[in-house]
Order: sequence, then structure tokens, then C-alpha cells
Amino acid sequence: MHTVIVLFRSGIVLIFGVSVSLLFSGIKHTRKNMQAISLFYLMMFIIQTVSWWLFGLQTTMKLYPFITHLPTVLFSVLYFKRPWSITISSVLTAYLCCQIPKWIGSVSAAIFGDRFTEHIAYFFAMITVFYLLKKYIADSVIQLMERSLRSCLLFGAVPLLYYLFDYATTVYTEILYTGAREAVQFTPSVICTFYLIFVLLYYNESQKQTIAQRERDMLAAQFKNAQIELNALRQMQNNTVIYRHDMRHHLSLIGSFAADGDLEKIKECLSSTEAAIDAMTPVKYCENETVNLILSSFVNKAKKANVNLHTNVKLSENLKINDTELCSLLSNALENAITAAGILEEEGLRKVYFHTVINDDKLVISTENAYVGEIEMDGDLPKSSKKEAGHGFGIRSMIDIVERHGGLYSFETEGGIFILRLMLPLSNAD
Repeated sequence: MHTVIVLFRSGIVLIFGVSVSLLFSGIKHTRKNMQAISLFYLMMFIIQTVSWWLFGLQTTMKLYPFITHLPTVLFSVLYFKRPWSITISSVLTAYLCCQIPKWIGSVSAAIFGDRFTEHIAYFFAMITVFYLLKKYIADSVIQLMERSLRSCLLFGAVPLLYYLFDYATTVYTEILYTGAREAVQFTPSVICTFYLIFVLLYYNESQKQTIAQRERDMLAAQFKNAQIELNALRQMQNNTVIYRHDMRHHLSLIGSFAADGDLEKIKECLSSTEAAIDAMTPVKYCENETVNLILSSFVNKAKKANVNLHTNVKLSENLKINDTELCSLLSNALENAITAAGILEEEGLRKVYFHTVINDDKLVISTENAYVGEIEMDGDLPKSSKKEAGHGFGIRSMIDIVERHGGLYSFETEGGIFILRLMLPLSNAD
């Protein structure tokens, strides 16, 4: 009876260990895969039974890494084409997970003083642990190991050390059972070491996530500001329509001044009316209303900064890109160029050349402006010379939009001129 129970327990342990290994390796539960896994279970059980019959239980335990763990690794790598690092880490982790039901069984035996109770508790604990691993743990483990080789190796480090320690102190020798001080202190030392490593890595990862979230928030703010600016420009255009509607009142007023022969009043009224209309009416640079609004706004900003803004715009009325993204692209490009040109001491260099056109269903945007000092590059991107929070996000906002549409961008310096070029395939635009 004892032999039958031990044999049954060995079979259950084999199924549990292999199942958890393949589960953590990310093997899909297809019909073909399950048939192959079932044949593998049968083959491993036959090999273990033959080994146990020929060499005994103790020798079979010592051969276990070669007759069970190594074949499981080869089966996952060669048949399922899983990476070596993930497969080995999965097998080691599965071995570590086997200790949970083993401990529960030992506790049950200590409480009830019955070996049969130990086997029952061990069996049900194994089923429970496998259910919990499959439902709550496996997906996280797979994602962690597939993230990078470094993550996979770090994850498998503790199971590897425990695997070596367990075989060295309980299977091939009995050092742990003799109460050797160095063996007893090994596990707490490993746990402490990897706990501190985990804290360090978790802190670094948290810092990266914080920085990434801050950048996402800044980009969202840039996008929101572009939408607000675009709405303000449209309101200005609506005011122009209203002002044009009220023009008859101004004409009536001029008529009354003419009847009185007051020429100075007529000139003053005409001058103020013309100035008001010019301030509110966007100049028509192209057929696209949004671009006209944006350029009209930045022409005024350039005048205030004493910068000459030269435009060459050839765009149709309807573009296959939403107005908010278009506003963000043009506003950030012009804002950076005008700001850089505005700090030049020589007035003759305070110029910005803005060019945008549709070429082969691609939106091409470029700016050219002189600059003072040196522009540091971080790879292909210019670094902001200002350290305050928020600076440099205009460029990132433009890049985010360009990459979202599968476009290209370049930032170059040539003979004291900074050149920005953006290209967006309009066929990919929403």
C-alpha cells in the first residue's frame, strides 16, 4: 500500500511540476499542445517508474534533474520553440512552487501524526496551489519574463539558488538536516539580498513611471492649450462676422459726420474702424481656415517680438488631419522659431521662414530661423536650454503626433540656421 501511495504521489508531483513549468513558459492550451503534453507526461512517468524500479527511490531522486527537469526544458524549447531563458526560469520556479504543498503536508502530519493525512493534505494543497497559480499568477509571470532578458534572469535567480541549495543540502547530502549553521542561514541571507535588490529595482522603475507620467501630463496640457488657442482664434473670426454685421451702424455714423461737414471726425472713425477690422480679420494665406487663423495669430506675435515671419503656404481647404493636432504642430513649430529669432541682437537676422505644402498626399511642414549660442542634441533631438519644467515638451508634442501618423521628422543646424522638417502621411490620418 505504501508503495502504491508513493508511486501515485510521484505521478501527481510530476504532473504538477511539468504543468506549472509549461504554464509559466506561456504554452497555449490548444488541442494539439494538450495531446503532446499528455504523451510527455506518460513518457516521464514511465522513465521515473523504471528508474525507481531499477535504482530505488533515493537514486531516482538524485537523478531527477536529468530524467525530469532537463527533458522538460528540452521539450518546451525544441517542441514549443520557447526561449531558453524563459523555459529554464519556469522550470526552476515550478520546482520552488512544489515546496508549498510539501510544507502543508508536513504541517498536517505534525498536527495529526498520520502519514496518510500528510498525503491527503499534500494532494489537495497541490490542486489548490495550481488553481491559484493559473488564475492569479501565471499571466503576470509570463509578462514579467517576456519583458526583457534582464527581467527573466532576475526572476529566475531566487528559484535557481533555492534549487541548487535544496539538492546540495537535502538530496545529494543531508547537511541541512544536521543543523549546520551555514546551511540554516543560507535561505534568510538569500531572501534578504534579493529583497534589497527588489527594493532598488522597484524604486528605479517607479521613478521611470513617474517621469513618463509627468511627460504624458505635459503633452496632454500642450494638446489642451492648442485646442484652447484654436477655439480663441475661431471666436475672433466670429467676432469679425458680427463686426461686419454692425458695419451699417458705423456707416450711418460716418454719414452723420458728413452731413455736418466734420471731416476730422470722419477720418478718425474710418481709422479706428479699419484698425479694429484688421485686428480681428485673419489674413488668407491659403484655403484652409484653421491654418489661416493660426498664422494670423503668430504673425501678430512675430511683430510684437520684432521678428519678420515669411510664409509660403499651399494647403487645400480640407486636410486629413484633425484641427487640434494641426494647431499643435504649427503652434509649437512657430512658437519655437519666433522665440529663438526674437533673442538675436542683430535685427537683420530676426527672420523666420515658414513653409508648408501637400506633396504626394503628405503634409510637409518646415521652419528655418537663425539662433544664438549652440544647440545641444540628444541623439536626433535638440535639447532645451531652459531648465524650467515644461520646456522642451513642444518638440515632444510634435514628435508624438508625427509618430502617431507614421511620419518622419528632422532637426538640423546648418551655418547658424536651425531647420525643422515634419512629414505626415495624410492617408494615415484620422
